[in-house]
Amino acid sequence: MGDAPVGLYVHVPFCAKKCPYCDFFSEAYRKQTVQRYVLAVCRRMEQFAETGAVADTLYFGGGTPSTLGANRLCSIIDEAKNCFGLEQAEITVEVNPSGQLEDLLDALAQKGVNRISIGMQSAHAEELDLLGRTHTAKQAEMAVKAAHRAGITNVSMDLMVGIQKQTEQSLKESIAFCHNAGASHISAYLLKIEPNTPYGQQQNTLLLPDDDQMGDFYLCMVEELESRGYHQYEISNFAQKDANGMLQISKHNTKYWQGKEYLGIGPSAHSFLKGERFYYDRNLYSFLKGNPPIMDGQGGDKEEFVMLALRLTDGLTNEIWYHKFQEPLPQSYIKRAQRYEAAGLVHMKKNGFALTPKGFLVSNQLILSIIGA
Repeated sequence: MGDAPVGLYVHVPFCAKKCPYCDFFSEAYRKQTVQRYVLAVCRRMEQFAETGAVADTLYFGGGTPSTLGANRLCSIIDEAKNCFGLEQAEITVEVNPSGQLEDLLDALAQKGVNRISIGMQSAHAEELDLLGRTHTAKQAEMAVKAAHRAGITNVSMDLMVGIQKQTEQSLKESIAFCHNAGASHISAYLLKIEPNTPYGQQQNTLLLPDDDQMGDFYLCMVEELESRGYHQYEISNFAQKDANGMLQISKHNTKYWQGKEYLGIGPSAHSFLKGERFYYDRNLYSFLKGNPPIMDGQGGDKEEFVMLALRLTDGLTNEIWYHKFQEPLPQSYIKRAQRYEAAGLVHMKKNGFALTPKGFLVSNQLILSIIGA
């Protein structure tokens, strides 16, 4: 696997209630199944530990990881430390803000969890209701405060953009709410309608903004977040600086965008190790039975690296490219990128370029043009 530490991802496939827009793999919480799942995760970790891999990030995503409870989450963290080191690691747990979180967060903090991500989505009751969320904005605020009391100061909050009944004013109010609650990081995602969801089946009846309005929402969001000290570092991710002036980015997720290696454990989890991609089937019982992951071909080629790197505001530079491929950044990429500078879609910089917020809105088409596809 090389000497560089990998990112470790654990997919927790349980939810108390499925949100109508969500296409991530999850099932209803069943106590007996949950215990079997924890044992299966620990077994898989032991198998991969034999490779000698070391991890410096651990991320629990879902589903709703907090449904596992403190004891089960802590047992997985213990196993991960035994198998992959996790020395001075960033350890993130996604939590749903409904319910009592104080005891859970206290236990997680004592076990080394130093970052949580709260699935808030909106600060407005009507918008939350239309998203099928079961919590209130007040509960989200209380979750941030509970994290801070537990000593977890790196707190991310999720927002959704382009949802039913949302206006630019209500979006700004949701951003202000996150800021005032004490979030150090905000992930703000444009609503994407996935076909195999209730939203996908109701698409014609949903009152959603058109593409132009969605673009206006996005640019409004970027401007508002920047004005409140949240610096954009990726298409959908914004971070404040800590006391030392360092951006409080998600180190784990940044591995994906920098083309670094990661190991995903759990049903539907994806991995990229030794240049190979593989994933577990979207089937809990397949995972519990111990079925091996499905191989998904080679990864890490130049086109893929460009697609990932241009999600970041750092963009592509000669230095980044040379570090990855031991050769200069192709002049053809730079020349093609220059065509879009006048339109405000690309920012040219010393020895490279990056997409602007306007460029992020059309990033897929832009990147294909830059790589000459």
